[in-house]
Amino acid sequence: MELLAFQSTKTHPSAAQIVARMDTLGGSTFASSSREQLMYCVDILRPSVQEATEILASTILTPLITEQEVTELKQVMAYQMQDMIPEMKLGEGLHVAAYKASQLGRTHFCPPDKIANLNADMVREFRSSHFAATDMVLAGAGIEHDRLVDLGHKYFSSLPSNKGSSHSIKSTYVGGEYRLESPTIDGFTRVALACEVGGWHSDDLVPTCVLQILLGGGSSFSAGGPGKGMYSRLYREVLNRFYWAESAEAFTSFHSETGLLGISGSAKPEKSRDLTRVIAEHFAKLTVDYVTDEELDRARNMLKCNVLTQLESRLVLFEDIGRQILTYGHREDTATMCAKIDAVTKEQIMDLAKRAFFSKPPTLAAVGDDLSYIPKYDEFITEFITWFNSQKV
Repeated sequence: MELLAFQSTKTHPSAAQIVARMDTLGGSTFASSSREQLMYCVDILRPSVQEATEILASTILTPLITEQEVTELKQVMAYQMQDMIPEMKLGEGLHVAAYKASQLGRTHFCPPDKIANLNADMVREFRSSHFAATDMVLAGAGIEHDRLVDLGHKYFSSLPSNKGSSHSIKSTYVGGEYRLESPTIDGFTRVALACEVGGWHSDDLVPTCVLQILLGGGSSFSAGGPGKGMYSRLYREVLNRFYWAESAEAFTSFHSETGLLGISGSAKPEKSRDLTRVIAEHFAKLTVDYVTDEELDRARNMLKCNVLTQLESRLVLFEDIGRQILTYGHREDTATMCAKIDAVTKEQIMDLAKRAFFSKPPTLAAVGDDLSYIPKYDEFITEFITWFNSQKV
């Protein structure tokens, strides 16, 4: 569906016509998808908003979805799989291991051996079960609300109002291990360790985001790397201390009912065991010692800065509006959001870390040419418990 966006429709018989028309209007189109949401977007000059909305409506409501288009885009999917960067493979592997057979454990990208099974009828069936007015949001930035409502009534009133089919089934976090030996251009092994946290509706959402910023990290050769004014914990205590650490970075992955908080990193294969140990230790330290007031203040301020800076972009702003309405049924203003960030305490951070790390088994994933240095999952758990007990918690 993502690749089929803005292809042929009943009113625009070819994708080339849509591209040419958008060029004339001075705009662009794109689509993106995640495990839970699909977004279609037009970015257009204000005088042409009605014509662009008509194009947006046609690709959502009346796509032709021909077998030829599906066949061509299946080839694109195959090429994308071949060119997928290791970090994306690592993220996919984490979800597969963390949620196993439940819906979030299914790969977001179609496995190469399944691409041939896709056909136009399957896509049409997917549309009919998911495209209902009650499951969709029309959002805009840089346009008056009443004007957007009028356009919505004009172009989208034909959407069925019935609730979409029951396609959301609760996913259960299990934890475990994922390994993928796959050739990499740079020869580095990527490792990630993640634990379950709450999802979009959890009280832990904001503390988790603050903790991610506090841990921070990135690449050892980034423009703001070690020695250049970066003060997040992973920069100071991993990238500055270990010459062999190519990268170390905290990440989050939120979904409706669950989420993941983790640390990923990369190093040469022979140092990947050390990297795994260091990542685990930094997770565990959060359960042993309170973060410092300085770290917490910096993380809260940086998170507020990141959020507010991102929302200065209209492309980010309209996406934020749409996703919040779809997820919560309302949009939270920035003042409320900043107040929640300021209210996060170091006690909350430690409580969050303890529940995440000790309530359920962690998830360990690795991608690289040679994974022989990565400890097996049971061995990793045993080593970690031994190290943790040595801290005399």
